[in-house]
Amino acid sequence: MPEPSAARPSRGTVMGFDFGLARIGVAVGEFETARANPLTTLHVQSNRARFDAIAALIDEWRPVQLVVGLPLGLDGEAQERTARCQRFANQLDGRYGLPVALVDERFSSAEAERLLADAGQRRWQDRKAALDAAAAGIILQHYLDQGP
Repeated sequence: MPEPSAARPSRGTVMGFDFGLARIGVAVGEFETARANPLTTLHVQSNRARFDAIAALIDEWRPVQLVVGLPLGLDGEAQERTARCQRFANQLDGRYGLPVALVDERFSSAEAERLLADAGQRRWQDRKAALDAAAAGIILQHYLDQGP
C-alpha cells in the first residue's frame, strides 16, 4: 500500500476523492470519530469546473487534509490511471495548500457496489448514481482505519 504523502493531522475534517475523468466521488470524515461518509459525486469534465466545485466543497467543509484513491493493479503496480490520479493529488495540493494522502483504492468500487446492493439498491441505475461517492467513502474509511 502506498505511504501517505503528507503527515496525518490528529483532529478535524478530512475529505476523500475517488477520481475519474467523467465523475469524482467525494466523501467526508472526521479524525476524532474515524468515520467516513459519502458526500456527493461531481459530474464535471472541464478542469476549471472540476476545481471550482471542489473549492466550494472545501470552503463549506473546511478539511484539514485531503485523501485521493490511487488505482493500482492486482499486483500492486501502477497502471494507466495511476499517474493521472497522482497528478490530480498534486493539483489539489498546489491549489488548496492542504496535505494530500494517497490511498490504495483497489476493490473500492466493487465494495461500494456490493454495499449499495446490500442496502436495497438492486437496480444498477440506482446504484450507479451513488457509486462514486460510496467508493470515495470506502477509500476515506480505509485511510481513517490506518490510525495515527
